[in-house]
Amino acid sequence: MKGLSTRISKTLIPGSRLVCADNSGAFEFMIIHNVGKGGRKGRLAAAGVGDIVIASVKKGTPQYLKKPVRVVIIRQKAPIRRANGMRVRFEDNAGVMIQEGGLPVGTDIKGPIAREVIELNINLAGLASKVV
Repeated sequence: MKGLSTRISKTLIPGSRLVCADNSGAFEFMIIHNVGKGGRKGRLAAAGVGDIVIASVKKGTPQYLKKPVRVVIIRQKAPIRRANGMRVRFEDNAGVMIQEGGLPVGTDIKGPIAREVIELNINLAGLASKVV
């Protein structure tokens, strides 16, 4: 596995709200659990751009409402530091719903997507309207 060329600050903890950036039918997520991440005893495991989390759909169609789904985080408000010294931050925290195999559920991603997400999940590259 190739290492990331950036330092991603992990700022999203369980209970954080995400905007759904695809056309899958969900509108808002709440993070429940971070997949594959542990932490120190008594500390919540945090997630950042490119991480896969389990989230509950808080607003959306009845098909997904109150059901746990897998979500890839594509934008975060906290700055991401890149190797060239540039820092990138977005207006909102956003995610895209994916299936078990890593394929996206929706067919279109609204808004920009971080380059670090494409490095980790190549399946989202074709759906992105803009990569920052």
